[in-house]
Amino acid sequence: MSESNDNEVNKMVDHLFRHESGKMVAVLTRVFGFSNIEQAEDIVQDTIIRALESWKFGKLPDNPQAWLYRTAKNKAIDILRREKVKHKIVNDIAPLLKSEYTLGFKMNEMFTENEIRDSELRMMFACCHPSISHEAQVSLILKTLCGLSVKEIGNAFLTNEETIQKRLYRTKEKIKTDHISLDYPGADAMQARTYAVLKALYLLFNEGYNSSHPQKLIREDLCEEAMRLAILLTENPKTSYPHAYALLALMCYHASRFAARLDDKGFIVLLQDQNRIQWNKFLISKGNEYLNKASEGETIHDYHIEAAIASAHANAPNYSETNWNLILLLYNTLLSRTQNPVVQINRCLVLGEVEGHEKAISELEQIKGFTENCYYNTSLGEMWMRLSKKEKAKPYFQKALTLTSSNAEIELIRRKLLACN
Repeated sequence: MSESNDNEVNKMVDHLFRHESGKMVAVLTRVFGFSNIEQAEDIVQDTIIRALESWKFGKLPDNPQAWLYRTAKNKAIDILRREKVKHKIVNDIAPLLKSEYTLGFKMNEMFTENEIRDSELRMMFACCHPSISHEAQVSLILKTLCGLSVKEIGNAFLTNEETIQKRLYRTKEKIKTDHISLDYPGADAMQARTYAVLKALYLLFNEGYNSSHPQKLIREDLCEEAMRLAILLTENPKTSYPHAYALLALMCYHASRFAARLDDKGFIVLLQDQNRIQWNKFLISKGNEYLNKASEGETIHDYHIEAAIASAHANAPNYSETNWNLILLLYNTLLSRTQNPVVQINRCLVLGEVEGHEKAISELEQIKGFTENCYYNTSLGEMWMRLSKKEKAKPYFQKALTLTSSNAEIELIRRKLLACN
């Protein structure tokens, strides 16, 4: 087995795990019940391991996705045929799973496209049961449906792996003790649970857009998965809320710039230097379409404001003609709602475009408790550079260099330091 072929298999399995594991876990959890989610996860993990072992010592199957589904399905059928497991299953499809005459037919049906979509939606809303804390809801969705590792979830929550491990363990125990099922919630509860689902997808997209992975700043696979699940919500009449469309619009605007965010060497290209010809016009038009649909409701969510900011950037003919006054107004509104330090930093950068970089520096320096943040320090450094005061910019870039593990960010900051010299 050549090293290149070995790498090809690893990339293929990693891609499939990211895109298909959540679907398989959702279907198998529907089969075994939410309290047996670990059984479903074990089957999927075993399927992925078997794929690695089989494909490395033979050729790749013509349809790798179908191979995974078939292997996972057969493993589940073997387990279901054990009487002690079969009789513990209590759900709406249990009678069909307990009969040998209907078991195979029902399992085949469960892996059809419509049933997979239904299982994923059920899983999303079960994860957001009100007896589960908000942080635990989002963590569970990111782990089971989105395929994020415990480390990636920790990065999304700005916490460590041990905290996430404990949170997931406690959540799974609560699912068992509270007998939480995969049934759709009633109409009254649907909107509240949708908020938590959208928050998970927002975090998933953010991890892909500005990845914590040292070697890869952009992970398009994570962004694609977040967008796929968001589309699932907008296409379902039960969950097609205006704020779901707003989040999808935000994702489209950000994804439209992927090709321009890095140069041929993998170096970061800042917004003002990006070649807008490389921006994806189709995604910008879809963003505009989704944002229009988002405006049909009466409630304004943070996603509406963020999408409006992204829209102003995406639809501007060039950097200098960007409507900075509108963007500043939107950031003022967003900051009044969230008090988020990152929003505060972004607002200061826009303030620099509208009222001058001295004003931006003054307000950046008033932000408390964020001095050990890489983005905060690079922002201050950039504002001093815009004022041609390199000696004041340099210490901030030097500090920022110690606060990131991203190779792309390190290279950008080093170039900024060279410019200071």
